[in-house]
Amino acid sequence: MTGRFALTRRLPPGYFAQALHDDALKGLTAEPKTLPPKWFYDGRGSELFERITELPEYYPTRAEHEILRARATEIAARTGAGTLVELGSGSSRKTRLLLDALSAHGTLRRYAALDVSAEALQEAGDALRIDYPELRIDAVVTDLDTDPFLPPSDGSPRLAAFLGGTLGNYDTEARPAFYAALRERLDEGDALLLGADLVKDPGVLVRAYDDAQGVTAEFNKNVLRVLNRELGADFDPAAFDHRAVWNAEEERIEMRLRSRRAQTVALPALNLSTGFEEGEELLTEISCKFRRGPLVAELERGGFGVRRWWTDPAGDFALLLAVPV
Repeated sequence: MTGRFALTRRLPPGYFAQALHDDALKGLTAEPKTLPPKWFYDGRGSELFERITELPEYYPTRAEHEILRARATEIAARTGAGTLVELGSGSSRKTRLLLDALSAHGTLRRYAALDVSAEALQEAGDALRIDYPELRIDAVVTDLDTDPFLPPSDGSPRLAAFLGGTLGNYDTEARPAFYAALRERLDEGDALLLGADLVKDPGVLVRAYDDAQGVTAEFNKNVLRVLNRELGADFDPAAFDHRAVWNAEEERIEMRLRSRRAQTVALPALNLSTGFEEGEELLTEISCKFRRGPLVAELERGGFGVRRWWTDPAGDFALLLAVPV
């Protein structure tokens, strides 16, 4: 027996192609040049990120997994969730700790996975429906930046999980809108489980985003390969160096690609040529790091009351349980 699995596409045909056109045109004509990190994640990019999570330097995945192992039973008891909603689910690996705990608690009926990648959702869903035959699995292809969708309540509490420290990809100006959209869609009795990477030794942070094996460098340069394939661009990835920089003022890691020489890149699909000076940098990702007091206050302003705050023993990463207020 296998569980019920449904894959729904909420985005119109051609959505991602148009979004990539818009983001590339806006970002590559800006000063300084930028690209959103979601364009890392084609098939190759997703594989590289899975490798990153296993690297010795990359602590966030291990730290969050450690917290979930220790606290999943308590989370299940406190939320009594009938539906687990995962925002940006990817491979759904860590989700199994929550699925197991909520199943053991006797409340879980549905798992809703939201992600931009239909392929990742299908692969995860195929595995989960075998391992959780009594579970209803609803996978939804959506872009949380433009379509902050949550499946409607079936009358039981929902637990929305936003894990992996992905909150850090939203800067100080963008996070309030994210909280507001999420708060609007949650009901009394629902809860939010939020992963947040914490401020720590900059050396530890930089190494986590610039590993000795160069996997993160390949991941960073993958965005150039995406632009080459999808927009007919002629980026030479070897003409750029990967950099991970700690921005102390903003308390965030910035991933950048630095041009090794003066060069001009053509993007025929955009009818655009863009120039890079030697040493000019393209910002490809931010990863904000958090402190407890400011983050709790930020969530309160966004309509959430933090009820529990857990960290791994090293204090590197936090998992927060919050409720709409």
